[in-house]
Amino acid sequence: RRISDLTGITDEMLAAGIPIEEAMEQLQNLTYAALCLALCMVLPFLTGQIPEVGSMLCPMHIPVLLCGFFCGWPWGLTVGFVAPLLRSLLTGGFPPMFPTALCMAFELAVYGLITGVLYRKLGKGTRNLYISLLCAMVAGRLVWGAAQMVILGLNGGSFPLSAFVAGAVTSAVPGIVLQLVLVPAVVRALEKARLKAE
Repeated sequence: RRISDLTGITDEMLAAGIPIEEAMEQLQNLTYAALCLALCMVLPFLTGQIPEVGSMLCPMHIPVLLCGFFCGWPWGLTVGFVAPLLRSLLTGGFPPMFPTALCMAFELAVYGLITGVLYRKLGKGTRNLYISLLCAMVAGRLVWGAAQMVILGLNGGSFPLSAFVAGAVTSAVPGIVLQLVLVPAVVRALEKARLKAE
């Protein structure tokens, strides 16, 4: 059988002169990104569709952060932006499209962007992993606050500092702790699994 039949590499990739290793990496990233997007759709069901619980645990954040670490910033940004909007459409408004899903799209896009850029620039390692994660979490929440301010402002509303602190920090503490514990553990475990596979 042809290599393309076994790996899923398209004839177009081979005809374009893309090396097999690069084509395999692209296919792997596509597969991981699709899995992360699927997890974004499924994990919020664990909160029972209760907005208060979901806002505390932030279940959609984890797959997006992982996508940035493993697939790079283009995939992380794309999955992060698409996930809340797609889930709102598929579930009939969980989260509500305006302003929740729309603001989350910008927030999660920044998560995937920052983790993807920094982890590749700084290099692997526990220290750099935490630096990338913390920078992404801070930047994403700042962008979420800015998006809330702009979108609500255009609609005649307001988004005071107290609302930002409550939404980005106070009510999200369980989710922040969960991300700081779970994301590095998953990244390190999968990295070790990849090394063993090689």
